[in-house]
Amino acid sequence: MDRRERVILYSDLNNFFASVEIALHPEYAGKALIVCGDPKERRGIVLAKSEQAKKFGIKTAETVYSALKKCPDLLLVQSHYHEYVKYSRLVTEIYNRYTDCVEECSIDECALDVTESLMLFGSGEEIAEKIRADIKRELGLTVSIGVSFNKIYAKLASELKKPDAVTVISKENYREKVFPLPVSELLFVGKATQEILHKIGVKTIGDLASADEQLLSRLLGKRGRQLRVYARGEDDEPVKSAKDKDDVKSIGNSTTLSKDITDRDEVKRWLYVLAESVSARLRDADVGRANTVHLVVRDDELRYFTWQTKVPPTTLCGDIARSAFELFCAHYPFGKRVRLLGITVSGFDHDIRQLTLDSVLETGDSAKYEKKQRVEDAVARIRNKYGYATVQRGIVMEDEKLNGLDIRGKKEEKIPSSETPHNEA
Repeated sequence: MDRRERVILYSDLNNFFASVEIALHPEYAGKALIVCGDPKERRGIVLAKSEQAKKFGIKTAETVYSALKKCPDLLLVQSHYHEYVKYSRLVTEIYNRYTDCVEECSIDECALDVTESLMLFGSGEEIAEKIRADIKRELGLTVSIGVSFNKIYAKLASELKKPDAVTVISKENYREKVFPLPVSELLFVGKATQEILHKIGVKTIGDLASADEQLLSRLLGKRGRQLRVYARGEDDEPVKSAKDKDDVKSIGNSTTLSKDITDRDEVKRWLYVLAESVSARLRDADVGRANTVHLVVRDDELRYFTWQTKVPPTTLCGDIARSAFELFCAHYPFGKRVRLLGITVSGFDHDIRQLTLDSVLETGDSAKYEKKQRVEDAVARIRNKYGYATVQRGIVMEDEKLNGLDIRGKKEEKIPSSETPHNEA
């Protein structure tokens, strides 16, 4: 049977949050700026930075205080998440002109399968160039697009030339373009994995592609075999388009951290940032309250850990974040490095008197919940009108004590996995 070679694009919007702010405020163009918490307070973390700010070595997720030490003249801009969501949707509409097989990987990254679109719009590279031009002309944003025959290579290609570029990795040139690259450039090869591979002489992606499969399996388990598959360009994972998905059964968000973290204060802060997004999307989706919170953690060896817990039906950020952090403290080894954090909620039901794991919501609890919901709804309206950073949770600021829980410098008792930790609201 004749099987056509797939043509996959991977689109990565350059400095997305910062670029949207510049599109909205042309006077920011050419300046070193960061998107962060309240600019007046000069606290919190860097959510995004412009190309000019990158030149000062400023990194996403570092503190604003640290960024200002690197560049005292840095322009601090408050975030406007509703604008980023709007622009993300507008970009997706552009993608949909060329293919209906679009997989949203994050708010600023998408994979596209354009195999069926070649007869209409030209080669993969030509389609990528058209998309790049459309996004720049219509939205004032730039994008780096990788073109290849699988998702892993397309993602890698999108990273090779930034900003505002199209890079092609084909079956004719992948050995020349990919194999000489450091093995750390391959998706899912982190620092710990890189060190293991270096010990056996695997320093480039080409070395990994030709490495002994059994040796990799002994050192890294199934992950070793999978990394070899990725290195050799044999990834066959399909692009999962929206048309292939069922009705919404879960809503979530995750982030790969710019550096591994171990401090639980930092973990808690990131969980609140993720929960803010999940809570907002949950309200926007209008699917009711969620009764299950799922936590995903990936460590520095790229191993995934997932746990879940039942909660009284909720859409509240605080409920979601607390439950996720309790799962983290109960199950994740103290001091172990964290590379990725993710929160997902599921179990949607419009009936607020839905049964929980142990009981139903009592009248008093329901009244307290409604009060908190009114507060979060009010905050959401303020943010939509005046910007996300107008109202900020203290938890995301640089406090020594976060939400009354001080664990800095203390050896925390490990909570048995069979128990569910409890925090008062």
